[in-house]
Amino acid sequence: MKKIIALLLVLVLAFSVCACSGAAGMTMGTGGTAGTYYGYGGVLGQYIKNHAGINVTVVSTDGSKANIQGIAAGNYQLGTVQSDVMSYAWEGTRSFEKEGKVESFRVVAGLYAEAVQLITMDPAIKSVADLKGKKVSIGAPGSGVYFNAMDVLTAAGLTENDIKPQYQSFADSTDALKDGKIDAAFIVAGAPTPAITELCTTNDAYLVPIDGAIADKLMETCPFYTVYDVPAGTYSDQPEAVKTVTVKATLIVDANASEEQVYNLTAAIFENTAAITAENGKGAELSIENATGGMTVPFHAGAAKYFAEKGVQVTVK
Repeated sequence: MKKIIALLLVLVLAFSVCACSGAAGMTMGTGGTAGTYYGYGGVLGQYIKNHAGINVTVVSTDGSKANIQGIAAGNYQLGTVQSDVMSYAWEGTRSFEKEGKVESFRVVAGLYAEAVQLITMDPAIKSVADLKGKKVSIGAPGSGVYFNAMDVLTAAGLTENDIKPQYQSFADSTDALKDGKIDAAFIVAGAPTPAITELCTTNDAYLVPIDGAIADKLMETCPFYTVYDVPAGTYSDQPEAVKTVTVKATLIVDANASEEQVYNLTAAIFENTAAITAENGKGAELSIENATGGMTVPFHAGAAKYFAEKGVQVTVK
């Protein structure tokens, strides 16, 4: 009888461990393998696993909108998104105008600046105005990159009809530039971006500035943009900083995730910023100020609890 009871206890414990492990698992939607989201998401996932005990499966996706929709559908529990696309979803505008408001996610933290990078190999293109009549990759229709490109073009007095638009991913854009199939491409990601690094290393490619009156108009009409300098030397043969504008890469989570889980994963990130930075340079932008500033969507209660312990109050819902 004692042996039977002992065996039953072992089986119960085994099932309990399996159930807990399953409950602790999360899938993180990121972006294309040639972008910053995917690589950086992998690093964050490892630190969340090692320091919060949450097994994170990082998957490549079509980016911000797909990640928000994936959380809403229950396919993902975490996602990296552009702060502007996150606002569109919460408000039911622009890329989410057809779907309507999506409120199934909450903010964990702002991560790093996502530079709007206009890359070309055409020496005749020195400004946004020079894109007129050119073949330009502007991201997938309805994507964050698409609306960033539209915002920049509008601020420069151009429309989608003034260019020959191509709707391509980061990797496809750089391949098309190499093959001479397009003249320029908008890529919105943390700099350095792997796709651009590879292109600039093997080709005479360079960034076109997005500054002056264009940047001023952007920030006047869309407050989630800020000015940003891509530092000199970020890419091969880039001797000077290039002025552009940026939105913020943000980590979001399923609104139904437990407060304890989200508190632990937030702590796992922000208590290990130096180690994360050693593995990915974007970790240098991890700070409580950057994590909590400029957010237009409510935070998850678990993240809010962590930031409150650091002396910062954020909006929750």
